[in-house]
Amino acid sequence: MQRYVTVATCLASLVAAQTYTFPDCVNGPLASNKVCDRLATPSERAAALVAALEPTEKLQNIIRSAKGAPRIGLPAYNWWNEALHGVAYSPNVTFADEPPFDSATSFPMPLLMAATFDDELIERVGDIVGKEARAWGNYGYSGIDFWTPNVNPFRDPRWGRGSETPGEDALQVSRYAAAMVRGLEGYKSERRIVATCKHYAGNDFEDWGGSTRHDFDAKITLQDLAEYHLLPFQQCARDSKVGSIMCAYNAVNGVPSCANEYLLQTVLREHWNWTENNNHVTSDCEAVYDVWGNHHYASSNAEGTAMCFNAGTDNSCEYQVSSDIPGAWEQGLLTEDVVDRSLLRSFEALVHAGYFDGAHSAYATLNASDVNTPEAQDLALQTAVDGIVLLKNDEDTLPLDLSPGANIAMIGFWASDSSKVIGGYSGNPPFTRSPAYAAEDMGFTVHSATGPVLESNDAPDNWTADALAAAEKSDYILYFGGLDTSAAGEEKDRYSLEWPEAQRTLLGALSGLSKPLVVVQLGDQLDDTELLEMKEINSIMWASWPGQDGGTAVMKLITGAASPAGRLPVTQYPASYADAIPLTDMNLRPSGSYPGRTYRWYLTPVQGYGFGLHYTTFKPSFGSSPASLSIQELVAECEMPYPDTCPLPPLHVKVANEGKRISDYVALAFIAGEFGPEPYPIKTLGAYARLRGIEPGTDAEAELAWKLGDLARRDEDGNTVLYPGTYTVMLDEPVKATMEFELTGEPAILDKWPAPN
Repeated sequence: MQRYVTVATCLASLVAAQTYTFPDCVNGPLASNKVCDRLATPSERAAALVAALEPTEKLQNIIRSAKGAPRIGLPAYNWWNEALHGVAYSPNVTFADEPPFDSATSFPMPLLMAATFDDELIERVGDIVGKEARAWGNYGYSGIDFWTPNVNPFRDPRWGRGSETPGEDALQVSRYAAAMVRGLEGYKSERRIVATCKHYAGNDFEDWGGSTRHDFDAKITLQDLAEYHLLPFQQCARDSKVGSIMCAYNAVNGVPSCANEYLLQTVLREHWNWTENNNHVTSDCEAVYDVWGNHHYASSNAEGTAMCFNAGTDNSCEYQVSSDIPGAWEQGLLTEDVVDRSLLRSFEALVHAGYFDGAHSAYATLNASDVNTPEAQDLALQTAVDGIVLLKNDEDTLPLDLSPGANIAMIGFWASDSSKVIGGYSGNPPFTRSPAYAAEDMGFTVHSATGPVLESNDAPDNWTADALAAAEKSDYILYFGGLDTSAAGEEKDRYSLEWPEAQRTLLGALSGLSKPLVVVQLGDQLDDTELLEMKEINSIMWASWPGQDGGTAVMKLITGAASPAGRLPVTQYPASYADAIPLTDMNLRPSGSYPGRTYRWYLTPVQGYGFGLHYTTFKPSFGSSPASLSIQELVAECEMPYPDTCPLPPLHVKVANEGKRISDYVALAFIAGEFGPEPYPIKTLGAYARLRGIEPGTDAEAELAWKLGDLARRDEDGNTVLYPGTYTVMLDEPVKATMEFELTGEPAILDKWPAPN
């Protein structure tokens, strides 16, 4: 077992961690200020604090590493805290040298969490991360705001940070965002922590083809912007009322995101009514500087800085170079009214999280007993088990029928290396368990050998020799390959979707031994075509980065102690896709020689979004449902402030387990049809739910909840429109059952999208 420190540790080294303290509202100078009056409204408390600050102090508190105001008892505050899949290294998050704050639960990367297709489970994960994060803050090891979740859809498989997201489908990403924000921020009137949905907007590549996220202009149609890139942020801001939004490095349609008044004001605060002052916008780090320094959108850093704050950015994250707040102020480009507005939003966000309430805060009692609990450890393991996807299982090779002490060859770069299972933006987990560790813990005899990682075939000669020697001593061969963490992450986009040549060579050698051969893949999707076609490779599992107990999760599935039910939250593309369309082309729909993106518009995947095999045989079917629904009646009966959020009659699903093993089943309902301004995509996700623990020979039933907006489409202007026509609902991937119904009446606009100036 090893502790694992990711590249995110480097972020912490950029700025020495500050000692974090809450304001003293009992004995300090603030005690007599209305900011400490818990009977006042959050707006009144924040306004009192702003009024107490002098201009110089104000300017020092609209940056990430806010200086506070010692004169009035306001301590410094560092806004940069990370908790992507557990409390993580960042400039204001520190880990102690000894328990209890030396480690935090590390769940699987969000992409694998999304593969569970279980919103309730995601909310439970968020709840545990939120409790641990607030305990960290209560004891001075972090702040009480955290820059998570990442809700940019995983548009292209080459994006190096795609595993930070919940996948490629905008509806699934939105539901993940809702569940995670609900869990993180808690269930009381006060926020447990301030969650941050990022990166707003169109941020889904790092450094590719001569462009970087710092200078890239994402040219996105209104249709793609509204229905894909911004849909998860609509959930965060309009529906979940998340505490914070982070604006992105890149420009959108010519205007840098953090200076983009259309995004930050017209859409975010006006159209989505994200107007309460207990929320604020922070920039990505150095994104304010980028407006002048890389986008060349302003004539000076001072002008670019003023543009950002005037447009609606409230806090400038800085670490290497800086925005020019003093210059913008001195030149009259940044007024005190704008600065006060930013401070009001930021301070009220902290008021709303109990920052000034000390022991009276609703979450002040969270402490060491809420860190690394048995519940948290069990859930980390369960999430990995539930998310891992079975992609191939010829002749029902899995689960392996292993006798006590069975000889297993465990080969590959992460077979025995527990540090590989964690992924990026991580902290110190309480433990990390490799597959080899888990196998030995189960009583099996393990013969291990490492292996190559990346595209280079310059492997030591003994890699193959050692692997063959281990395999020859064993009855079963488990190969642990794929992508190492070093092949993903910040500024690590990919140019190839092929399995690394050296790994293919090693697999070729192992396949000649005529022994059961199982491949367990780490990291993002690769083109499995060759492996799927090789009869010598019996089974393939995709494990993404499965978290602290990932090795245990893998072995529970391989041995049959648990049954796989995860589904791919992304499309698996052929390697040729990497040559067919530039990563920097933002279009989703196919045109000319461009093949289209995601399962909605790319129609010839190696394995499709939602694919996943089981150890048993399921027969799903639809129950009764209305044959016809009136658009006008549906809209007239809607009592929600936003018509797209009104429920449709639920989809009734019945699932029969006709096999011999108990298993979960993920019911995925896709919609297809031809209506509206263009032919509907082959299918789009409309609803889903995970049915748990279906016993052999029994049936399970569920009602899949969906909303008017899930059935509607976006027109070319971005409007959400419900169209009449015949709709086909398809269950599972590949399709196992279908049903049809008709929407009658006239098209109805559920949400009129604001046009840019």
